[in-house]
Amino acid sequence: MRVVIAPDSFKGSLSAKEVGSTILKALTSEVEGVDAAVVPMADGGEGTLEALVDATEGMRIDVRVSGPLLRPIHTHYGVLGDEETAVVEVAQIAGLTQVPEAEKNPLNTSSYGVGEAILHALNQGYRKFMIALGGSAVNDGGVGLLQALGASFSDRSGRPVRPVGGSLAEIVEVSMDTLDPRLSECDLWVANDVSNPLCGERGCSAVFGPQKGATKSQVRQLDSGLRHVAGLLEACMGRSLQHEPGAGAAGGLGFALLLLGARMEKGARIVADIAGLERKISGADWVITGEGRTDEQTAYGKLPYFVAQMARRHGAKPLLLSGSIGEGAESLYETFVSLHSILRRPVSLQEAIENAESLLYETSRDIARLIGATGSENTEKRGNHV
Repeated sequence: MRVVIAPDSFKGSLSAKEVGSTILKALTSEVEGVDAAVVPMADGGEGTLEALVDATEGMRIDVRVSGPLLRPIHTHYGVLGDEETAVVEVAQIAGLTQVPEAEKNPLNTSSYGVGEAILHALNQGYRKFMIALGGSAVNDGGVGLLQALGASFSDRSGRPVRPVGGSLAEIVEVSMDTLDPRLSECDLWVANDVSNPLCGERGCSAVFGPQKGATKSQVRQLDSGLRHVAGLLEACMGRSLQHEPGAGAAGGLGFALLLLGARMEKGARIVADIAGLERKISGADWVITGEGRTDEQTAYGKLPYFVAQMARRHGAKPLLLSGSIGEGAESLYETFVSLHSILRRPVSLQEAIENAESLLYETSRDIARLIGATGSENTEKRGNHV
């Protein structure tokens, strides 16, 4: 019997690699002779760098850049096993988890450090970039990133504008003439899991601003500022991109990267292709995937749904293990064999996070026992191909 374990991270508690290892430990403790493979997954957000670097036996490069609050931080970017492609994960540089709860306010956050990381990789000779956009704390339209890469944004007095979301309305002059010329030599590949435009009711400020700490009035201010600076940038570059799907990703970083000629693709597809997920699922009997929280949004292209669809195409049975299961998840029964929450008793969020590994292991053992009880019959029906 063959089982593929391809989870996303349980954000705030376990990485995708840790989730996969815990499920594997439970599976092998209960099912004798199981052929199991762990393929840590990500959708362009937190964990994408780790998944890609590990899958390709790449490396991490330490770097000191500006964090989301423009304070120096020590972080890293990755290089794939091809030794040619740099992976920059926004969540590692300008991530929401890096901002203390009391300081969450996208008027004050910046993507400047993301540009600094790209600049560092350029200086190391890299010209291929995969940029993972999920999990950001920013809403600056990519002004910080562009400024770090050499672009100029000035106010009425001709002074450089502080590259944060709250300063966008102050910009009156934009110059891309000083942009690092090496960017024209680069292949920019963006991993993204949202299709939102830059502005409006479905724009990044309205949809994602509140979870980054914005009040209703701040959402309006941010949206107005983005619309203003986007008009200046589009006039400067001679391109209209603010309405493109994904332009609103990562607080408008998607828009800035599109201006630089980046290609935008679904993060889950990128990770799956590089990790060879489809090849590994082919011939599997069961596929176990998971995420931190499952609800009606999971069916709109989130990573577990993507994995389950791939499993179905290859005749494997998909199971979902989730940190918690919310409203609307019942629609997923059309795709998954069953849905399982690791919460076996009432607990607080903090307790669930602190005990995520043991809770996951306990539930995984129950699932493993069910798989073991049905596995031999399932394998026979599939022609004993493993």
